Amino acid sequence: MRQILVTGGGSGIGRDVAQDFLARGDEVTIAGRRMDALEETSGGKMRCVQVDITDEDGVKSMFDRPYDVVVANAGYGHGMPVKDMPLQLFNDTLAVNLTGTFLTFRETLQAGMQPGGRLIAMASIASLKGGGGLAAYAAAKHGVLGLVRSLAIEVAKSGITCNAVCPGFVDTDMAAGAVKNVMKRMEVDQAAAEKMLVTNNPMRRMITVDEVTAAVRFLASPEASMINGHDLVVSGGEI
Repeated sequence: MRQILVTGGGSGIGRDVAQDFLARGDEVTIAGRRMDALEETSGGKMRCVQVDITDEDGVKSMFDRPYDVVVANAGYGHGMPVKDMPLQLFNDTLAVNLTGTFLTFRETLQAGMQPGGRLIAMASIASLKGGGGLAAYAAAKHGVLGLVRSLAIEVAKSGITCNAVCPGFVDTDMAAGAVKNVMKRMEVDQAAAEKMLVTNNPMRRMITVDEVTAAVRFLASPEASMINGHDLVVSGGEI
């Protein structure tokens, strides 16, 4: 039975990923800010750790054991043009998406991840391209991909892999927030905003959480043992 850690496990992609590992017989720990959301995901079958992923001591509290697979999924994004962006928003976006991933992976290694271990970061197509109103989020996610590619080299000789999943717009609460931001910024209705968000996706639809979970499942599998430092894009051909 593998030991799995999923950060941001209380909702969206993290919830689906955690429940998928559990259904396949793994022992799962989920972490996040809201204990009520974690407990709802867990259904009494997972270990829940309430943590602020940007707090160094808090992150350490997740590691009372070594893990076989760690999915650094906790993320945050808020669209805003650079000229209007407060420094605090920029810093907060980097702290959750980039620093949180760094702290999670660092503590994973210090806790003694063994050969065969899997480090998986939830990045984004924003790791691979920019976007109007997405400067803070894209900067953070570009950083996540740089971290993954560098760490992959460091851990390779230990038999550990480090990879990133890069989804496009996924049908989650975060995507709903992006829709609202587009509605406000472009002064359009919800249907028009949703259409604008997927206009670059050749399939013309949002990605489902289970499609992202399938990518995580593969990277965590024995079949992915020679995939390292890779960005696995789940975007319907957008990039």
